[in-house]
Order: sequence, then C-alpha cells, then structure tokens
Amino acid sequence: EFLAQNPFSHPFTLGFFYREKMRAIHRIAPDLALDKILEVGGGQGGLTALLYPQTQITNLDFNPDFADAPCNRQKNVNFVCGDATKLPFADCSFAVVTMFDVLEHIADDRLAISEALRVLKPGGFLLLSTPNENWRFPYYGWLKSICPPEQAVMAEWGHVRRGYTLVELNSLIALPCKKYATFINPLTVLCHDLAFSNLSTRKKRWICNFISPFTWISYFFHQPHTKGTEAAYLWQKATEGTNNHK
Repeated sequence: EFLAQNPFSHPFTLGFFYREKMRAIHRIAPDLALDKILEVGGGQGGLTALLYPQTQITNLDFNPDFADAPCNRQKNVNFVCGDATKLPFADCSFAVVTMFDVLEHIADDRLAISEALRVLKPGGFLLLSTPNENWRFPYYGWLKSICPPEQAVMAEWGHVRRGYTLVELNSLIALPCKKYATFINPLTVLCHDLAFSNLSTRKKRWICNFISPFTWISYFFHQPHTKGTEAAYLWQKATEGTNNHK
C-alpha cells in the first residue's frame, strides 16, 4: 500500500528508483504508534506523511513556495518554512525526525544533525536517507555520452557533497546505527540514470520498459545489505539517564 503511493510520474519506469527508496525506508522505519514527527526538507514530496498517515507531521522546508503543495495541505501535516541548521522548535519535541535525501544538500551538516537530535525526544528515532560511497553519475562510464556531467547534475539537485559512508554518518551523529537498507543497485541504477539522462522522455521510457524484466528481478532479490548506491538509516537517541549526543 505504501509503495503504491509513489508520487513520481511513470512509477514503474522513470520513477522506479523512488519505489526502491520507499521500500528501503519502509524496511527500517519503526512500526510503532507515534505522536509527532518532524520531516526536515520534505519539500513537496510528502514522503513522511505517506509512511505515517495517522501521525501529526510537521514538514520544515527552506522554500516557502512548497506551502501550497497538496501534500502540505493535508489535515495531519503542518508546513513550516525554516532552516535545518536552526530549527524553530523546543528541545525534545518530536518522537521521530526524518531527513530523506536532505543531508547531502546542507553545507553545515554537523549543525543540522545537532539540531535534529536536539528536538528529538529521548528514545526517539532519526530516519535518514542519502547517497553512499557507491554513488556516481552516471554509474557506468558508457552512459556518459547521453548523460549530463556529474557536477552539473549535483549543482542542479543542490548537492554540496556526493554522499556518506556509514562510518562517516556514525561519526557525524555520534550514535550507533540500528538499521540500514540500501537501494538502487548496480542493475536497477540503469533506470535511475536514464531518468536523468539527456534523452527524450519517450526514449527513456522505451528503454526502461525494454529492460524492465531485469530491473524487476534485481529489485526482487535486493536485500537490505545488498550493494546499492544509496541507503536509508535508522538511529535511536539515548534515553534519559544515559549518555546523549552532545
């Protein structure tokens, strides 16, 4: 049911990579009754509200234009325009903080993590997704002739860094990672890279349809720790009486 709500157009071809992301997040997300969740940088995607439709969501994003997006006008969603490095919330306000494909966009990532943990309740969860050490664009060199340069893509997407290793994330967050699940493996990455290539939409969809049997087979056999170019992660903030993140 969650995966069926993939908001990307052409969800089984050009938007298939987002289905992979959603599945990875679903695999590691706490299956608990939660009260309040903060989504940092949720934009106009509404992913956290899809994941927890019964929970009150606060979506904080730097772009005020996203306030009118349909996902931000739902009854259980409150949109706030703000900065991830200076969250306008009191300490220990949220049971969960999500940062899906956000951290690689923030120059002062350490401050953003510090703020996320500050507003997180003791025992609360931080969910995060980001490219990892295997990410590059395009993944295969022979696709460079039909793809824009990596630096141009990163600039268009607003990335200030390529991504993170798990070791780097654990060092940044200063907590042990409880769970992680990779996505976009060396075969499914073909549809991802084609989706952002210079080809026409018609050609992109035709090629993705042609290779779809291989994409689906690779997707089906992809396990949480299969090699992937991106990953979703889960950390839990220490409870009161233990050493918390400083």
